[in-house]
Amino acid sequence: MRLDELRHWIRADFGIVADEVTPIGHGADAAAAVWMVRAGGAFYAVKWTGGGSAAGLLLPARLASLGIDGVPAPVRALDGGLWSERGGRRLSLQPWVGDARAVDAGLTPRQWTAYGALLARVHAVPPDDAVARELPVEEHRPDAVLTATTAVTARLASGDGGDDLVRELAAAWRDGAGLLGALAARSAVLGARLRGRPARAVVCHTDAHLGNVLLRSGRGGVGRPLPARVGPTPGAGTDTSGAEVWLIDWDDATLAPPERDLMFVVGGLPGFAPVGERELGWFTVGYGRVDVDPDRLAYYRAVRALVDLTEFAAQLLDPSGERADREFALSVVRGELAGRGLAALAAG
Repeated sequence: MRLDELRHWIRADFGIVADEVTPIGHGADAAAAVWMVRAGGAFYAVKWTGGGSAAGLLLPARLASLGIDGVPAPVRALDGGLWSERGGRRLSLQPWVGDARAVDAGLTPRQWTAYGALLARVHAVPPDDAVARELPVEEHRPDAVLTATTAVTARLASGDGGDDLVRELAAAWRDGAGLLGALAARSAVLGARLRGRPARAVVCHTDAHLGNVLLRSGRGGVGRPLPARVGPTPGAGTDTSGAEVWLIDWDDATLAPPERDLMFVVGGLPGFAPVGERELGWFTVGYGRVDVDPDRLAYYRAVRALVDLTEFAAQLLDPSGERADREFALSVVRGELAGRGLAALAAG
């Protein structure tokens, strides 16, 4: 993506003149690209993605309209929409709400409580809300990830070439065969069990780990007027939210039991964003009592571990990817299969 082309899109579609455009490297979504844009004294996060669904924009707009602080609403395009279509992908803008991720900076007790209150408000949205009822519904069917895991295993076992990184991935995958098998078995068995056990469904983010929690920004854009735009400005105004923490990246929002989100605070993601009992206690001050079904928690952990492993493996197996990104993917897979991450917790 050329930056001059991105600037043209932002001006043509949103009426915003970008003075500075800075690529943002956070995130493991290969289908998305993110930039920070400065327009006068305001800052925006710009996302261009072909992943997830439009719910990632429709739901935050709805949650913000319900007065839920901590969910950044998209900036409306000149045609009134929440995004524009460019190159077969969705282009969207939202106010820049945070300079630091909680996974990097950590959360204070007050911020943990604020995060708990935020997630509680999201989970309290009626599932028959006009937007919420359009979300995908959890079915406890791990078929897609089990198929993906089998495909990666077959590809690596075939020995059909690849560079040194592919060979190292194949070795790690072989060494971790027992753990992979345990995760697959647990996902299948628990999925079948849970399909016959009805549960309360709530609006779930589904990726509510600390890498998607941002701390309040010191930059312009939040609590300040948006800059003048070229042409009409539907939905423009001032974001006056006083939120201390923000939850971003709603692309995979789903109606599911609360455990789908609570897995990220009950133990968290070892090796990336672990959460201890003390932090959980601070969280519950804002969220309320956390009661989890052990089977559902185990199921979501196992499925998530397999998703992470197969997605990072697929990133490494793409020869067109940047070597640094592929090396990072290898390090993640190695760590997980060596028992230093969520996979070991999920299999245990």
